[in-house]
Amino acid sequence: MSYITPLQYYYNGDTIPNNLNWGSYQYVSLFDIVNNFMLMYTGNHSLINNEERYKVIFHAKKAIQELNYDALKEIKALELQVIDPIKYVLPSDYVNWVRLSIYKDGKLFPLQENTQINSALTYLHDNNNKILFDDQGYCLSPEHSSLDYDRCFNGEMGVYDNNGGQFDGMSGYAGENGRWFFSCQLGGRYGLDTEHANFAPKFKIDSKSGVINFFSDMQGETCILEYVSDGMENGREELITVNKLFEKFIYAYINCEILSSKLGVQEYIIARAKKERRALWLNARIRISNLHPSRLMMVLRGMDKTIK
Repeated sequence: MSYITPLQYYYNGDTIPNNLNWGSYQYVSLFDIVNNFMLMYTGNHSLINNEERYKVIFHAKKAIQELNYDALKEIKALELQVIDPIKYVLPSDYVNWVRLSIYKDGKLFPLQENTQINSALTYLHDNNNKILFDDQGYCLSPEHSSLDYDRCFNGEMGVYDNNGGQFDGMSGYAGENGRWFFSCQLGGRYGLDTEHANFAPKFKIDSKSGVINFFSDMQGETCILEYVSDGMENGREELITVNKLFEKFIYAYINCEILSSKLGVQEYIIARAKKERRALWLNARIRISNLHPSRLMMVLRGMDKTIK
């Protein structure tokens, strides 16, 4: 990016929004990356010559996406309200989730992912148990499947609930003489499946449908979704930026991908480009890891803590 004055940085030249340029110096835009590459890495005396700009933009975007998936880890946070139906549509730039927490009494309580399926599609049947179709030949479906109905209206059922039994509604440590009671045998009737030993509400992300499914006990609650984006800013190229610590890697990535796809390039040149890309990738990850001595000391202070 071009250099700006302190007045432009702090107050955006006295125009609204005033905070537009805050923190911008640590990033370089996609526009500048492409311009710099076309200026410094292409030409009659370079390995890359007469390369179309759109190809450079394509490889630059792929490099930024790879960084966001694996290295940058710039987490976005979105506050959401769980309403009827008991689901929430994922953000448009969502790629993968980091943590989902319920916000209550000024604190964040992490929620546990439900490893079991809690949503399913079903079809309507006639009295002869044959699937019903519409006039275009597509299967007819009700508003809720049995699984969805129980999730949305009957609350969450634990793995060890004893339905209809003597200890109906009890899960885990309950009943007489401090014994354990379970609703079904998962390999045996002893011990607790630690995967489900969490009393917090559960959720399940349906990536194909693009929603987060909750149980009815989450209705009306406020949640914070922390997730990873691909860095493409919903296709707005003027907003796509990357940390300057990765700028050299992106140039190496573009250079390597273009050389790998060109005809007549010797194999040792491609191997050298791949080696350079790998070295810059590892170097950039070390830079971005934020291994500050002060943070390490804060962690090590807990080594001598007495555990009662």
